[in-house]
Amino acid sequence: MKKHVLYFAAAVVGLSLIGGPRLMESVQAAAPPAVVFQAAGPSVASIQSMVDAFRTALGNPNGNAIGPLASGRREINWDGGNPANVTTSPGGTPFDVFLVTRGARFTTAGTGFVQAPPSGLATTFNNATYSTIFQPFSPSRMFSPVGSNVTNGLFFIPGGGEIPALTNGFGAVFSDVDEGTSTTIQFFGPNGTLLLTKQVPASPGSASMSFLGVQFDSALVASVKITAGRVAPGPNDTPDRDIVMMDDFIYGEPKQAQQ
Repeated sequence: MKKHVLYFAAAVVGLSLIGGPRLMESVQAAAPPAVVFQAAGPSVASIQSMVDAFRTALGNPNGNAIGPLASGRREINWDGGNPANVTTSPGGTPFDVFLVTRGARFTTAGTGFVQAPPSGLATTFNNATYSTIFQPFSPSRMFSPVGSNVTNGLFFIPGGGEIPALTNGFGAVFSDVDEGTSTTIQFFGPNGTLLLTKQVPASPGSASMSFLGVQFDSALVASVKITAGRVAPGPNDTPDRDIVMMDDFIYGEPKQAQQ
């Protein structure tokens, strides 16, 4: 039987705290102070409270409002605002569907991306098992690169064209993370400097859920690199490959970098 995992980790450089439901852990020495929200378990309910805590920490939702805005957060749930949306929608790279409305561009070394329910993932990747081993966090679609397991996210001022921006935090939901070292989010500053690398917590078993979110003290993050699983999704998976799908992306309001 799979054990339910749910914990909160506040990562602050140079400090540590042991005991209680909160765990303070140190991160790489050069990393700026950051609070890490993470949870994993067999169901959506396993991570819901941690996702909501991260949302609260970032601020009120700004929807598709034109920026720059002083505070708040943006979200992408891949469902087109319709929980009943089960259409499989392929997209190219760069993936700019949310560039204007929410200030985010996604790229991959693969051929593009797909937004799809589990059945659509099975069809897209010619792998029938995908219809049962993944589940969405917010109904009904998930997100994945095609031909790669890496997604790069860059931030811009919403509605401002392609004005580069910085965010104070980013988090993502994942489905079926079997291994504690297979899936990571890396956070980069505006000059490409690596600020922090965090592993997504595992929750072994089919259709399980994991969440990782990191909030920094200020808007420092120009881009993120998400490595989902060991290899790209496809028809010839074996149990040791740990294929992972993504769902909701949540990030702090993109702000223009100070000149």
